[in-house]
Amino acid sequence: MTLHKGEVLFRQGEVGPLYRLRSGLLKVIRLQEDGTPFLFNLLLPGEIFPHHSLITPKEYHGTAVAVIDCKVEVIEAEEWYRQLQQNPEQYREVALLLQSKLRTMQERIDQITTVSAHKRLQLLRQWLTKYVHETQIEEMLTQEEIGQLIGIRRETVNRLMRKDS
Repeated sequence: MTLHKGEVLFRQGEVGPLYRLRSGLLKVIRLQEDGTPFLFNLLLPGEIFPHHSLITPKEYHGTAVAVIDCKVEVIEAEEWYRQLQQNPEQYREVALLLQSKLRTMQERIDQITTVSAHKRLQLLRQWLTKYVHETQIEEMLTQEEIGQLIGIRRETVNRLMRKDS
């Protein structure tokens, strides 16, 4: 399946299949109680998601939106869980997938807790460049979303981006 920039793959609270991102980049946004959107995850090529449903089904925790054009493979949930039951060695595969995501999240946490705001923005740019070479961060994410990812206010992102240009 192909998603174009801005298209929604699934919405928070829905129940459905799992997915594998073949190419592109997806952002996952969660609506807070007051209706404010919060970007809490970026999904990278090769990931199978939603991560919290790899072993047992659960409704989608957020809304997945294409940041750039994406190729996504649909994995039917019933088939996925049936294969897990029939092949217990696949649990190791799931554990490795979760380990990889955990390491990525730890890297991002380290980046936002140990360096200056300017350095955080530089590290996010470098990190995204590993996965999306031809598109600038400003074309993919709003300043608010960038701030949410690196733990700074939108105004600070704006000031840092003006300073860098």
